[in-house]
This record gives sequence, C-alpha cells and structure tokens, in this order.
Amino acid sequence: MRAPDLLRFASHAATGKPLRTSLLILSVAIGVAAVVVLTALGDGARRYVMNEFSSLGSNLVIVLPGRSQTGGFNPANAITGTPRDLTINDALALQRGGSIRRVSPIAVGTSEISVGGRLREVMVAGTTSQYVEVRHLDISQGSFLPEEDWGRAAPVAVIGAKVREEMFGALPAVGRLVRVGDRRVRIVGVLASGGQGLGMNTDELVFVPVALAQAMFNSNTLFRIMVEAKNREEIPAAKAQALEILKIRHEGEEDVTVITQDAVLATFDRLLSALTLGVAGIAAISLAVAGILVMNVMLVSVAQRTGEIGLLKALGATGRDIRLAFLAEAAMLSLVGALAGFLLGQAGAAAIRHFYPSFPAYAPDWAVAAGLFTALSAGILFGVLPARRAALLDPVQALAKR
Repeated sequence: MRAPDLLRFASHAATGKPLRTSLLILSVAIGVAAVVVLTALGDGARRYVMNEFSSLGSNLVIVLPGRSQTGGFNPANAITGTPRDLTINDALALQRGGSIRRVSPIAVGTSEISVGGRLREVMVAGTTSQYVEVRHLDISQGSFLPEEDWGRAAPVAVIGAKVREEMFGALPAVGRLVRVGDRRVRIVGVLASGGQGLGMNTDELVFVPVALAQAMFNSNTLFRIMVEAKNREEIPAAKAQALEILKIRHEGEEDVTVITQDAVLATFDRLLSALTLGVAGIAAISLAVAGILVMNVMLVSVAQRTGEIGLLKALGATGRDIRLAFLAEAAMLSLVGALAGFLLGQAGAAAIRHFYPSFPAYAPDWAVAAGLFTALSAGILFGVLPARRAALLDPVQALAKR
C-alpha cells in the first residue's frame, strides 16, 4: 500500500466517526494546552522575579540585620530579633570599603501624609541622596533628597508617582508643604513611576532623610543597608569587605547577613526553573491519559472495522500495510490534537498577559516542543497495540464477521 493510500485510508477512518474523533482530538489538545499554559505560568514567574531583582540596580549588595544560620538567605531573618541592630554609623563605616562605590541606609515605617484636607496612609522610607543612584531611579519632577550630613534631619520629602496623583491631582507637587506623621516637610521631588522592588512599591513611597525617619519612628535602627560595588567583578570583594567592617564594629561577631543580587537571582532561577519542570511533568500526565484514550478508541475502531480489514487483506494488503494504516490514523489524530492544543495554550497564555501585563507568561520553546513531541509519541505508542491486533486478524474470519 502506497503512502498516499495509507493517508487516505487513515483520514477517511478518522472523519467517518466525527464525534469520536472530535473527543479524541480534544483530549490530546487539553493535554498539550495544559503543558503550554502551566509552563508559561512557571517560566513567567521566573522571568518576573528575575526582572524585579534586575530592576533594583546593578552591582547590588544588601546588608540585613541578623545572621542566616543556614548560610543562605531566609526572608524571615529580616524581621526576627537580632543581637545587634544596624545603625547609621554602620552604614558610614561601609564607605571605607575599597570595592564599595555607594552606600545608602534605609529606615522604614508607616505613617500618614496629609495636605489640603486629603489624607492617606503611606510607607515612609528614610534614606540618603545616594539611594537614587544605587537603585537607578528616575525623577520626573524636582530632585531627590539633598546631599547632607546623614545625621541631619532636613524637613524635605520625595514622593512616589501614585502618592502625587492621589494627593495633588493635576496640581504641581514640588515646593508644597505637607504633613507626614507629626512633621511638616516640603516636597522637593517626585519619582517617575517605577513599580515594585525589594518588597516596596516606589510609586506609593514617601522618601525623607534617614535621620528624620528615625526621629519620626523614635528608632535609631536601620531596616537594611544598600551597597553598590564599583563594578560587577568587585561584588564578591564588596561583600567580603562589608562583612569584615561590620564584624569589627560588632565586637568580632558576624551578626549580619550580606546577600548579593547575583546570588538571589541564581537561587530564584533554580527554584522557579524546577517549579516549571514540575508543572510541566504534571501536565504531561494528561498526555499519557490522552494516549490511553487513543489506544481505547483505536481498539474499538479495530473491532468495528473487522470486515473492512478482512477485505483489504483479501485484496492483497499485508499485515504491515494494515499496521501502518492504523498507526497513521493514530499519528494523524494526535498531531491534529497537538496543534489544536498548542493554539489553545498560546491563547491562554496571551489571555494571562492581557489581564496581567506585567507578568511575562510566555511558554518556553523547550516546553512547547516537548508537549508536541510527547503528544505525537503517546498517540503512536498507544496506537501500536490496536494496529498490531488489526494486522494479526485472519482475513477469512474477518470477512465472516462482516
């Protein structure tokens, strides 16, 4: 039997039972679509986290109070009790590091901002003029905090884009006096819209000098210290210098955690890549189920077409021809289902990106290729038994059952 005859036989057999064929194609399509959508979510989460951390700034080293006992970064360490808190003097001392370009301490708390009868709760971040350089933030209006002695609490503030919009609307904000907590401050700048970073949305932040923030919250401790290395090659040296300087200042005790941007990115990359593989494996189970359905449908098809198989053998078709004909039908149905699932999955990923524009839900190429290959392989693999059974039918007995 020639290849065109095999394909014609398979296509006629598939279209002869449209409901059965449609359900089979749908089962394969759902399996492939599940692989595409779930891997798009998993890989999208990885890309989102990587982009968030990359947007924090380059050559970044972060000093957190408290030591990670396991040697790795644990977010819980940032909020647990520590033997010694970080202070402004600790941040000043870090500027002595030869591989360190900039240092910016951060003190945070929540308060209220009010002006012209409008009032809203905000997160207040106390920092220095170097913070905008460390984080590579853009200023849309005015300027950032002035360069001054870190211990001086100048009554100035820089607000995020959303705070400006809600508190001032279309009116200019720079130069206006507002009340933050129990302090009156003058707005000197407005940040360009930047979004989330390090757990803080800069659009909803109010920046004040670090000494003023500590006075507002009646605390002399820091939330963390941001350190910028001179270049990427100096990051390990900057980390080591920060640890050594603070160890000396803290009476020889290493009671801080110093993490680098690259280390955090590598950790999240490994975790989320493993997550993507895991959800892809889970979704692939549905393809195995679809393969079993293909086998059952083909076995039923063999039983229903016993007479036709006997007639083909009587006309000279060999067992190999019959086997190839049924395998071609299984492969054709699996291929159509896989392509339909691919389109359905891409539509689902596109819908996620539409409703959540900041989430890069794109299925990785390897997942798409693996889904299509697995669907086609499962269809052919599970089609072997029905094809073999059809090929072994005795033509005389088959014609007798016609």
